[in-house]
Order: sequence, then C-alpha cells, then structure tokens
Amino acid sequence: MEVKKGNILMHKYEVGRLLGKGTFAKVYHARNLKSGQSVAIKIIDKEKVQKVGLIDQIKREISVMRLVRHPNVVQLFEVMASKTKIYFAMEYVRGGELFNKVAKGKLKEDVARKYFQQLIGAVDYCHSRGVYHRDIKPENLLVDENGNLKVSDFGLSALWESRGQDGLLHTTCGTPAYVAPEVINKKGYDGAKADTWSCGVVLFVLLAAFLPFHDTNLMEMYRKISRGDFKSPQWFPPEVRKLLSRILDPNPSSRISVDKIMENSWFKKGFKQIEASLAPPCDPNTSIRDVHEAFASTNHSAEESSNKNSSGAGTSPMRPTCFNAFDIISLSPGFDLSGLFENDMNHRPQERFMSTQPAATIVSKFEAIAQTERFKCLKKDGTLKLQGSKEGRKGQLGIDAEIFEVTPSFYVVEMKKTAGDTLEYMEFCDNGLKPSLKDIVWTWQGTEQQQQPPLVVAPEVVS
Repeated sequence: MEVKKGNILMHKYEVGRLLGKGTFAKVYHARNLKSGQSVAIKIIDKEKVQKVGLIDQIKREISVMRLVRHPNVVQLFEVMASKTKIYFAMEYVRGGELFNKVAKGKLKEDVARKYFQQLIGAVDYCHSRGVYHRDIKPENLLVDENGNLKVSDFGLSALWESRGQDGLLHTTCGTPAYVAPEVINKKGYDGAKADTWSCGVVLFVLLAAFLPFHDTNLMEMYRKISRGDFKSPQWFPPEVRKLLSRILDPNPSSRISVDKIMENSWFKKGFKQIEASLAPPCDPNTSIRDVHEAFASTNHSAEESSNKNSSGAGTSPMRPTCFNAFDIISLSPGFDLSGLFENDMNHRPQERFMSTQPAATIVSKFEAIAQTERFKCLKKDGTLKLQGSKEGRKGQLGIDAEIFEVTPSFYVVEMKKTAGDTLEYMEFCDNGLKPSLKDIVWTWQGTEQQQQPPLVVAPEVVS
C-alpha cells in the first residue's frame, strides 16, 4: 500500500504529513484513532532491508527500544507488520532535532547544561539496562514542546550480550567527528566509555556551535581525535574546560565515567534526577516476540533462499557485509590509521581487491578455487573461510575472505591469513589466488588504474 495523507494504517492510525525519509524507511506523523494521540510512524520496507542484510540491525533496534523506558528517550509504543512493511509507532517529538538549535549559534550555558544533564541521565539509564547507543550526536537528539531532550535512533546500538569474549564491542560504527579514538582503533572498546566520549563532543558543540575535532583532511582529523587534541573557546567557563578535558581523554582507562560526571559541581547545578519507568530486566529474550512476528515472512523467504543456495550442511546463508566510511577511508594507504594506535606494524598479511561482479559470482569463484586447491570452504555471513588440507611449516593454511558491499554494483573483498605460515600464504596468493581471481577483479589495492572507483565517504557510518 502506498502511504498517503489520510490513509488509515492497520485500522489504528490515521496517517498525516511526511516528517522525513531515508534509504529504507519513511517517517510520518499520525494520529491514534482511539486515543487521538499524535505519534510518529516509521515505515520500513522489508524487501529492501533484507537485500542489504539489515534485518538483524532492525531487530536489535526494536529490542533495545523495548528495554529502554525513560522520559528522555523516545518511546516505542508498538511494532506492527504487513507482508511487505514493518511499522514502528513511536513517540512524536514536536520540537525537532537539537542540531537545528545549535545550527543557529551557540547555546547559553544554562540551556546547554540542561540538555547535557538530560543526555547524561538518559545515557546512564541506557547503560544500566545494558544498552550502548554508539551514535550520540545532535542530529539524534530531539527536543519536545517543553524543551526537554529525547534520545532517538537506536539503529546502531548494541546490547550487553553483543560483547566479544574479551568483554568488549568490536563493530566500528558511529559518526566520525563524534566517535571515540578506541572505536577507530578496531581492537575492541567499552560501549559505555565510547558513549561518554560522544556526550563530551555534544557538550562542546552545544557551547561552541562547532566541533572540537575538525579538519578538512580526514587523516588529520583522526590524528586530533587519537591525541585528544582540541582547544576550548575563551568563553567556556573554567569548570567546563576541566570537565571536557576529563571526558575527551583519548585513554579510555582514565576517561571520566558517567557516574563521576554526575558528581561534578558544574553538572549538578540545577540538576533534577528523573526516575525512569520500570522496565523488564535486560534479557535478550525480553519483549521481542513482536520482533520475530514482524519479520516472520521475511525470515521464511530468507530461509527458503538459503536452502536453495547453500552448498553444504551447517553453513549459514551468505550475504555481503555493508562497507562503512571507516573502511572506505582505510582503502587508501595514506589513510591507514593503524599507526596512530599501534607500535607493532607486523600484522597478519592481507590482500584487498575491488570487483564489479555480483557477490554470488565472487562466492562461486572462491568455491571453485577451494575445490581445485583442495581447500575446505565454509560460509558465514559475509565471510568465506578457506582451510587448507596440506600440513605446512606452521600447520594448515587458513584464509578468511570477507566480502563488503559498497554499492549494489561495487564490492570490496578483503583476504587475510588466519593460520599457517606467512611465506606460504604469500606464495599461494601470488601463484594460486590472484591468477584464478583475475576474471572478477577490477583492481587490486595499490595497483595503478586509469579510473577511480565511485567511493563517497559519507558523514554517517553504519555497522
């Protein structure tokens, strides 16, 4: 159904004007027919999100919003679904983005402090529920008609159980100017400490109306972030300067915690602790029945497709990973950020190539190589795992080939050694892999080419 003004949606909501739209979703103002309450309806196209592998991300967003009930967080009322669409009925926030207020100029100290207090209160509550936002910025902070802040857009959020065996998160996501240095590092990060850094950047922006870490050269901007290299304007109160120096500390171990921020004398001026509504314990199985129901038909079709395309028992359906801006930046050797964080440059060797062939063709080519070279080939999400059968100097050779979708017609494939001898890996790449892949390779990283790939570094980054 094409949604138009005046349409009755799911026999519950009368649809009003379009509030905004993105690649996979549109948001409309709507009215609850029974209560008359204004709501925002987010409409997501199932087929589109399935094609790009974002189903799990949307499930996570719903699950997270179900867990969080706080006056300064946009509330999710219910999730509905038709055969082709998913509908979020959410709290309608009339005042728009906090970004629009800052775009007009810096805020007064008391006003900025009030928003910062409400942001920290909401973030502290989210962390207590095991939820890390990971994309805190003024564009994701809304203001209601009473001037109260509302945190929105949990599409990049993570739950406590998303951590790896080291207790850290590993997905590089967020918006570059607001992201903590340890997130760029890609070695793992504490979600709470990363959110705290982003909150510090927001406070700076509210008081200055410009970013603390900014440069037209992306590499230089990341250098500034990695060093915590920023200068507070003269009009910042001394208390704020001191607080920001503790929040924007590039070392997460010594960075001030949210608890300590709430004890800060400048922060506490006029601060009123808000009691959040009771919500169920942070349990990954809590309140997500409607999530599975919303995607029931999508999952069914995905499973059917998987059964048709799977080449062996026990393998998961193959879908490329969406490439994000951090990865695009790192395609250029000049933008390799590893030197900012690591002294040991002896990484496991890796190769990267670009291709304009479909992901299915790339996978088929690797499977053919595996069969010819007597390698086992396992598929898991966007990664092909090749395991050699011969015993080398350091055991069997293991190679991961991860496929990233930059656009529907442009892919990046990154290969790296996961086991075995480095020299044997390099010889296999030069004499086995590269010659066999030449039909699908557009260019190998570092080789000269007459034209440049259509890469655009977006200001926003997805996982």
